[in-house]
Amino acid sequence: MELNINGARLQVEADAAMPLLWVLRDLLQMTGTKFGCGIAACGACTVRIDGKAVRSCVTPVGGVGGKAIQTIEGLGTATRPHPLQTAWIAEQVPQCGYCQSGMLMAAAALLERKPKPSDADIDEAMTNICRCGTYQRVRLAIKRAARTKA
Repeated sequence: MELNINGARLQVEADAAMPLLWVLRDLLQMTGTKFGCGIAACGACTVRIDGKAVRSCVTPVGGVGGKAIQTIEGLGTATRPHPLQTAWIAEQVPQCGYCQSGMLMAAAALLERKPKPSDADIDEAMTNICRCGTYQRVRLAIKRAARTKA
């Protein structure tokens, strides 16, 4: 099947029921998207599909053909980071870092939908779990990125 990942069309041989997470990590060696729980509860596996934050651990790859998939590898680059990545560093969000790719993808989907999110918008959109408890820094970073993009 053909997948559109980070703007590139890639061919993969996978069972249609295989979770997108494992296609990304095991078949395509794109390991930025993390496995956390396997039941869509933690958000470590969040990617964007057609701009929406989606938990890839429970998303069958057969359902995403023809859709635009964005992973953390496609959010920004070392020389041109996404405003969220810059804000994440400025606000010192990462601690252990495990949840960060999923958090960033959920935040990117939020800012695309609501360029100037309120605290309530952030609370509603950011359902990812951070074992280090950096939620206040995540909020500050999202607001910083929103100001930068404005």
